[in-house]
Amino acid sequence: MRHHAAGLARLTKRRRPELAATLSADYRTAELSPRERAMCDYAAKLTREPWAMVESDLAPMRDAGLTDREILDVNLIGCYFAYANRLADGLG
Repeated sequence: MRHHAAGLARLTKRRRPELAATLSADYRTAELSPRERAMCDYAAKLTREPWAMVESDLAPMRDAGLTDREILDVNLIGCYFAYANRLADGLG
């Protein structure tokens, strides 16, 4: 967790160590911008219910100002982490 928290602080330029813990426990309680909230909502649904994704799930990110390229990045990063975690978990 410390490694991820340090990375998060570096990437977001936030120096709030509690942010990573809050995001991990329940991202919905974290202090996030509308843009960050839209990305987290999308990633959460993609992780928990990938079969339920529909085109309208992209609307909150578009409304928050994300470009199609940025939305693709959110999708690819979420998918990669799901893949990598399942690969590692599956091999013990």
